[in-house]
Amino acid sequence: MITIMGATGATGGALLRRLIELGVPCRAISRTPDELRAAIGGEAPVEVVGADAADPRALRAAFDGSTQLFLAMANSPRQVALEINAIDAAAACGVRHVVKLSAPAVEPDSPVGVSRGHWRVETHLATTGMAATLLRPYAFMQKLLLNAPAVAEGVLIAAMRDVPCNYIDVRDIADVAAETLLRPGLDGVTYELTGPRAFSCPELAHLLGELTGRPVRHIDLPPDDFRGHLVRTARLPDWLANHVVEIQQLAIARPESPNGTVETVLGRPARTLDAFLREHLALFAPVT
Repeated sequence: MITIMGATGATGGALLRRLIELGVPCRAISRTPDELRAAIGGEAPVEVVGADAADPRALRAAFDGSTQLFLAMANSPRQVALEINAIDAAAACGVRHVVKLSAPAVEPDSPVGVSRGHWRVETHLATTGMAATLLRPYAFMQKLLLNAPAVAEGVLIAAMRDVPCNYIDVRDIADVAAETLLRPGLDGVTYELTGPRAFSCPELAHLLGELTGRPVRHIDLPPDDFRGHLVRTARLPDWLANHVVEIQQLAIARPESPNGTVETVLGRPARTLDAFLREHLALFAPVT
């Protein structure tokens, strides 16, 4: 039995939809099981179980009978503790394989706080004896939708200068996760995942301008100013604003380039940024 922890998140939800498409029976864990059941519908081969990652006893009951776990908890100050809870419960229940959604630059001294947290979780996972498949994707294309209101006003604000950033569609991450869960021989590997091309902010602004038919101006701010903008204007909590700034500064410190991992695993090219933006173009349309 494949169990998904984080089934209401962007990647976990995409994985759940992929397994439903493939007709693979699975179990989805949620703190709001009734809402998830309603979203899935009654015909899907999915067992929905309610559990909170902060409750080890509820996790053990939810994981009972599972053989594989997909683990993707939302970034938060509690992420490390919650993921370790899930890993310990999985090990206690006899789970043999964990596919963990991780991040780039996973190191004990990483300049990105969230990546340091992932290092702690990965290190703990390695002590359990379970097979561990680690997915390390770069920037989610879906996160670009948070810029839609500003782009609709004709601006793209960031703190990355003109360095390239790897964007990947979460559906590609989910498709890779599905393959590692379903195809023998793909487990126990670390996969760095990118889209087919890296884009700088000036290039992204130009592409958005072409697609919307209206110029989009790239505004590059100093990191502290950008952090303040995220807190005051975007209403992000301090920890999340810091994370966004750290990720953008990482792209400057460690230049990014795309790889072919998605195509190697899936046998098809990764989804393009152009196609993703076209799919959601109405959100970026100029305000009238």
